[in-house]
Amino acid sequence: MMDWEEISKKSINWLPTLDASPYLLYLLVVKTALKRIVYIILTLLSPLLAIAQQSYVKGQVKDEGGAPMQNVTMLLHSNGYLYKTGNDGSFGIMIASKTDTLTIFREGYQKEMRVITAGKFNDIVLKKAVVIKNIAPNRLASLTQNLDRGQQQLWFSGDETYASIIENNFIEALSYPTTGVSLNIDRASYSNIRRFLTLNSIVPPDAVRIEEMLNYFNLGYHEPPPDKPFEINTTLTNCPWNKTNQLLFAQINSKKLSLEKVPQSNLVFLIDVSGSMDMPNRLPLLKSGFKGLVNNLRTVDSVSIVVYGGTVGIALDVTSGAEKEKIFKVIDSLQPGGSTPGESGVKLAYSLARNHFIANGNNRVILATDGDFNVGLRKEEDLEEMIMQQRKQGVYLTCLGVGMGNYKDSKIQTLAQRGNGNFAYIDSYREAEKVLMKEFMQTLYTVADDAFLSVQFNPKYVKEYRLIGFDNKVGAIRDTAAGIEGGEVGSAFSLLVAFEIVPAEGYQKQLTEPAGYLLRFQNSNNHTVCEMNEQPQLFFTPFNQLSNDYKFASAVIMFGSLLRGSKYVKEATWSDVINVAKPAVDLTNYSQKEFLDLVEQAKKLYGKKRKKEE
Repeated sequence: MMDWEEISKKSINWLPTLDASPYLLYLLVVKTALKRIVYIILTLLSPLLAIAQQSYVKGQVKDEGGAPMQNVTMLLHSNGYLYKTGNDGSFGIMIASKTDTLTIFREGYQKEMRVITAGKFNDIVLKKAVVIKNIAPNRLASLTQNLDRGQQQLWFSGDETYASIIENNFIEALSYPTTGVSLNIDRASYSNIRRFLTLNSIVPPDAVRIEEMLNYFNLGYHEPPPDKPFEINTTLTNCPWNKTNQLLFAQINSKKLSLEKVPQSNLVFLIDVSGSMDMPNRLPLLKSGFKGLVNNLRTVDSVSIVVYGGTVGIALDVTSGAEKEKIFKVIDSLQPGGSTPGESGVKLAYSLARNHFIANGNNRVILATDGDFNVGLRKEEDLEEMIMQQRKQGVYLTCLGVGMGNYKDSKIQTLAQRGNGNFAYIDSYREAEKVLMKEFMQTLYTVADDAFLSVQFNPKYVKEYRLIGFDNKVGAIRDTAAGIEGGEVGSAFSLLVAFEIVPAEGYQKQLTEPAGYLLRFQNSNNHTVCEMNEQPQLFFTPFNQLSNDYKFASAVIMFGSLLRGSKYVKEATWSDVINVAKPAVDLTNYSQKEFLDLVEQAKKLYGKKRKKEE
């Protein structure tokens, strides 16, 4: 068939003696009209053609007894859309390819993740969620000696509570002078809060852990004397949100370890590559972070990689830290897909760590996940128990959380505590770099294990005290068998423990001894139990004369308290936080400058919320 250009030329050749202009004009008009008609037809047919290229997948959701389940929610991973099953539990969904992944969930049932296939009927069975009492004992973040647990339970209303942690109350120093705190270098809470505020979302109160917010900034660190693993410094000042009260800070600085002198590392990267990790803020972030960590490894260090998703397996057997390109190649090759057999992955990683165990070395599993383990509750508790046993044998656990929507903060935090490790949340490439590159030594190498601080208050100077942060979970308070255990403290770290104090009557702002401190820990090198006693005498320091680090720490406490809706900061405002923080911010520190932006964002967001409630 000839095209329009050829027809036009032939028409001109046939009429050499005539004026060809009218004929050419006619042909051009016809050509243009036909092109428009074809374009309209293709436009109308394109949706049908697209549908023809899609696949139709169907199936049915039933319970374990075979009864159809209606109104079950299903998340299609390729597009993020939610679907519901019909009256007979059936569903039919158009998908862009032959296969896709569905996450199926309903209250009271275990979540199920399935790969669905076009051309076959997909039968899906949901299992009932069974509640079983923990095998592993609950762990307290803090404990006041001789204080009845029943009194702590009065701080929340019966069985009805909307927060998983209960804010510490004021304690009478005369009746209960001694309180204990489990120390750790966890800092996941702050970056998770940042993620919520950046997305213009209200922060869940139970996501706010003030001790981790303070940990994030490593404020005022200075190295202890050469012969000491720790140094304790204390400061007493005004309480900026309650002028009649005071703030007591205990700063605990750990010694700085030299990379050349630290023990060999036997690291197992345990990476979740399940379908739920198939998002830009999940697996890609982790891959970038792990590559940064590998850059810090020495020739004597070794790395293995275990993955779990559609299958569980060893992606990289034990490899020297010198073979960086080999390790990078494996990390770059990781692709998400399938369900989440988390228990099997953890067991394989620990098995690999034990097989290549280094005596007196840094043996550690680094679990990176959104926490969405697709295992039953019984297996979950068995998993926690196994992690505790491995910890006793010298294999520790560091947890890196990512993601949103199905992010399981409490689950990952619990695993890190069971493994005597630390916990960070990665919400950006900058955070991955901070945790795994800049803070490499703090994250992976410990100065002390089972670190625990006991504080003995002097009723002569202190009438009441309130521990800020280190709030206990509801379940741990109710569990009479729950105890307090020390945590892991990394290299070159500044831990801040803060108390709000009601001064004793007749107290004068002069030289005082408000509290004594006992720091108990296990030395990471020889595993001996050590103790440090401090009975510091203090001069009261007016708030406006404090160092900027303590002023900034006070602003962080106020910020966290407002996010939690604490009853103890009712008179404080977001503007108060800004006024305290702004003059104290270190302008060379990106994280501190960013803090001001987050407070401004919270001020706008929570201001709108308050107006709606009014």
